[in-house]
Amino acid sequence: MGLAEAIQAVQDRINNSALKAGRNPDGIKLVAVSKTVKLNRIIEAVKAGATIFGENRVQEAREKISNIKFQISDRKIQWHLIGNLQKNKAKIAVRLFDLIHSVDSIALAEELDKQADKRGKKQRVLLQVKLTDETAKHGIPEKDLMDLLQKVRDMDSLELEGLMTMPPFFDDPERTRPYFRRLRQIADSMIEKGFHINELSMGMTNDFEVAIEEGSTMVRVGRAIFGERNY
Repeated sequence: MGLAEAIQAVQDRINNSALKAGRNPDGIKLVAVSKTVKLNRIIEAVKAGATIFGENRVQEAREKISNIKFQISDRKIQWHLIGNLQKNKAKIAVRLFDLIHSVDSIALAEELDKQADKRGKKQRVLLQVKLTDETAKHGIPEKDLMDLLQKVRDMDSLELEGLMTMPPFFDDPERTRPYFRRLRQIADSMIEKGFHINELSMGMTNDFEVAIEEGSTMVRVGRAIFGERNY
């Protein structure tokens, strides 16, 4: 299957899942996860209709973004940072990314706000919420989320757009449902408290259909588009 066919197949699955849940498919964005993917494959994906790309590492993304501009200057694409961000990479991240999915501490938010202010930019962000006890997973614990939300809302150069989470990996995607449902519940409760939460970034190749059924507005899909990663 070529990239165009793979992207269309994923989009069809998104549309079917949305309709099954009584949702408008247009309300769900496909983030093509391009970490470890070579530049020529990303350009091919752009030509096949992909418009949002998700990267995990700032350094890898910097090389791709700087090189791709000369080859697809006629097409508008977005770059999202979906991996963990260290504070010392905030300056570069603000320069590169349209949306950062992984803000998980007040210290990181403050640094992003400072760097965005220096560039005269309103940096769009999501807050990553940790809903599992797995030590390898990043995110702010649910009990500390309100404090971070309040701080980010008051920052002049950050634009809070929503929440993100990464559940544990399960072979059976149904086992991820409680995590997605919980993030939706958290979002609803925060909206009731007056916070601006329009986006829920949740769901990857193995479980994005379940995530859509539970309210995801952004699915982060890599393997179903590009195949197995080349490490």
